[in-house]
Amino acid sequence: MRAGGNKGRTAILAGLLAVAAVVFSLSTVEPLQEHIRSAQLVSIQQLPDYAETCPPEESNGNDFNLIARSDESVFAMLRATSVYAASQQTAGTTTVDRPAVRNLLDKDPIYASIAVDTRTNEVALVDSNTWSIRIFDRLDNTPPNSARTEAKRVISGPKTDIGFTSGVYIDPKNGEIFAVENDIGDSIAVFAHDADGDVAPVRKLNVTHRGHSVAVDEEGQVFYLTVQYPPQVAVYPKNASGDDKPLRLLEGESTRLSDSHGIAIDVKNKLMFVNNWGNISQHGSAGTGRFEPASITIYPLEANGDAAPMRVIQGPKTQLNWPGAMATDPETRDLYVANDMGQSILVFRETDQGDVAPRRVIKGNRTGLSYPIGLALDTKNKEVWVSNLGNSSATVYSMTAEGNAPPLRTIRSAPAGKVSLRFGKTQALAYDSKREEILVPN
Repeated sequence: MRAGGNKGRTAILAGLLAVAAVVFSLSTVEPLQEHIRSAQLVSIQQLPDYAETCPPEESNGNDFNLIARSDESVFAMLRATSVYAASQQTAGTTTVDRPAVRNLLDKDPIYASIAVDTRTNEVALVDSNTWSIRIFDRLDNTPPNSARTEAKRVISGPKTDIGFTSGVYIDPKNGEIFAVENDIGDSIAVFAHDADGDVAPVRKLNVTHRGHSVAVDEEGQVFYLTVQYPPQVAVYPKNASGDDKPLRLLEGESTRLSDSHGIAIDVKNKLMFVNNWGNISQHGSAGTGRFEPASITIYPLEANGDAAPMRVIQGPKTQLNWPGAMATDPETRDLYVANDMGQSILVFRETDQGDVAPRRVIKGNRTGLSYPIGLALDTKNKEVWVSNLGNSSATVYSMTAEGNAPPLRTIRSAPAGKVSLRFGKTQALAYDSKREEILVPN
């Protein structure tokens, strides 16, 4: 990336604001009504095929090669809240209350979660990029020469309250769709099974900030919600709504919960499984942060309060690396784990503990896996479904698959070979002046 002349500093600031705005930029491209004052935007020299160019009205035409997108509803949110920018030279701060002129974005879906409805033979894919839930036929299989498979229904729009959704569940009896809002809505929105378009949820439950994944006990009519930080598992009545409170909370130092993400329950064998990324600190106490290896902590299904786990799966042999969604097969007692940064699906025994290798691993260049983060089991059809954050796809395998196994089918929402920008929950960015690059960790 390049910044020209004496306006280099303002160019850097404009570029950083552009990248920061990507988390919120999720609608159609529209011309900006307000323009950034006294700033020349940085230039991106190579345009991916999925990008658009949209120079501002006051541009002199020299900065056309920018990935661009603008959304007035998003900018309205940004205008409502001041943004603080700091100078590296003076360490001073200034308030910036104007929107970015351009935003870096990925135009294709980024699939964060998946659920299967065996009643209707449908698959629900949560897109955290365009803030939507996309419904496909379970037997859809995108041909290699096809750009994408179109969804049969898309739930999206202001009425839906869908934002940065990280978890999804489909009721096996009535088809209601539960969507967990991780970082914006702080809620679980429930939609009718045939919801389509910009529709309001049938009910909505306000939950703790950073709720991530959900598992449901249909026999007990309760659901289990993981919260990343402070880490906890909250248990609610299945029909909870509004400001209803949890029936119980699993939380505390003894639990060994740490940045909790995926959750699975085995109602038959009365067990609960939670995976953790290992980022630990005592809430409200500065200097208490530390890092531990990723883990899976196992509890009795009715665990409550500051209860210690029965067992812990943790260590280098486990291959756990940013584990995502999980699911269990109560008949075989296999525990399936989407292993995001490990580019794999790990299968453990429910009885495993300590530094133990997985029973089976699905991994390799034929699998189609690319940062797998969502996972669902279809025990009726003996299939395991995976949503891939890295290539706008969902892949399905036999429940007994292992090794470098190709998927049985693939639902793809972008051209073959797509490499997603993986703009998920971007929390920081930096400018490398030596290489003239913007660095965006996800």
